[in-house]
Amino acid sequence: MSATPEAPAKASFKFPFWAQIVTGLVLGVLFGWLSRSQDISWLATTLEKVGDIFVQLLKLAVAPLVFFAILVSVTNLRKVNNAARLASRTLLWFMITSLIAVGIGLAIGLLTNPGSGTGLTAADGKEPKRHGSWIDFLTGIVPNDIVTPFTELNVLQIVFLAAVAGIAALQLGAKAQPVLTLAESVLELLQKALWWVIRLAPIGTVGLIGTAIASYGWDLIGKYAVFTADVYIGCALVMFGVYPLLLATVAKVNPIQFFKGAWPAIQLAFVSRSSVGTMPVTQKVTERLGVPKNYASFAVPFGATTKMDGCAAIYPALAAIFIAQIFDVQLGIGDYLLIAFVSVVGSAATAGLTGATVMLTLTLSTLGLPLAGVGLLMAIDPILDMMRTATNVAGQALVPVIVAAREGILDRTAYATASSSPLDELPAETESVESVESVESAEAAAEEKVPVAV
Repeated sequence: MSATPEAPAKASFKFPFWAQIVTGLVLGVLFGWLSRSQDISWLATTLEKVGDIFVQLLKLAVAPLVFFAILVSVTNLRKVNNAARLASRTLLWFMITSLIAVGIGLAIGLLTNPGSGTGLTAADGKEPKRHGSWIDFLTGIVPNDIVTPFTELNVLQIVFLAAVAGIAALQLGAKAQPVLTLAESVLELLQKALWWVIRLAPIGTVGLIGTAIASYGWDLIGKYAVFTADVYIGCALVMFGVYPLLLATVAKVNPIQFFKGAWPAIQLAFVSRSSVGTMPVTQKVTERLGVPKNYASFAVPFGATTKMDGCAAIYPALAAIFIAQIFDVQLGIGDYLLIAFVSVVGSAATAGLTGATVMLTLTLSTLGLPLAGVGLLMAIDPILDMMRTATNVAGQALVPVIVAAREGILDRTAYATASSSPLDELPAETESVESVESVESAEAAAEEKVPVAV
């Protein structure tokens, strides 16, 4: 009599994804410090290459991912009740939270005077290659051809093309269904491939953080200590002060539960410095927080390209004050109102990619400040961008939760239980499927009295 085969025992220890990221951060700091202090050139080169490859893999998917995500998200609105109302409320809350964020940025800048006592002068500045102005912003939305936006990675133009294609598909109705089916399949394929890249984030973290430490060291950070602290404190106040307050008072949900559910996306954004690269994880955690999938598939891609509380609100406000102080330019009430206006209206210029140079130059050109001031901040930008992007992504998950809660479509049971990382669960799901298949095969073999190979 043959014994009934048992399912393979699961591993008792599991190294969660957040712990992998933290380990990558620690190793990155250690290797970066070692490379700089001991002048180990090969280690610095290795760290740089590892970080560059990870970012390049993320960027590789950006253009098609944005196009198909926006296209599908626009067409998915037809499946949502009160789609126009949801879209308008989403945009409204994007604007409200951006205004609050820019207000905090201005307040911190005026209190701390980040440009004073740095030792930097106007001669240290350098005008960037990429500029941002209202004329460039408005005329740059519409591309000259279909190919260039994808080859030059102009996300704003890709969003425009995708939105036009989505609206046209809605107008065509059933005739466009084959194209929409293909678009949905391609989007799933891209997201699946991007999940593999995201899995490499702990290794990419070692390279990115290590390169930042090896290249800039602590001396440079010390020069920009007040400004760096201002950006981090401003982002922290928005993320852990404003957002929980809105969740508790407006959405009437537990703020701690939000961070339990959204943390995988926030931590990945901190490492990757890309809202678009983090978008599949952001959408997944937003759905796990109880936001209906059809609405989340619109709100998250829309937010990943336009919702930038860190890069387009807090940072430009602080940077404008910093640069004005270096160049000895006095800003008035009207200038601060202009900064708020630019932050709300021009945030799409950041386009969800690493860095916020275009948005900063747009702000400076509007205020009439020297664009050479951007060069003062370029060296420190990667370190600032980590916290800025984490704040961006937290806001991109927050707004759909608020809107869904206020519209009565939030699954509060799902929200209350959203505590695990989708990155941690994927392997477990695969393992469970393989385990079930192996058990079923063993049982079938036992029934047929066929020896099971071990």
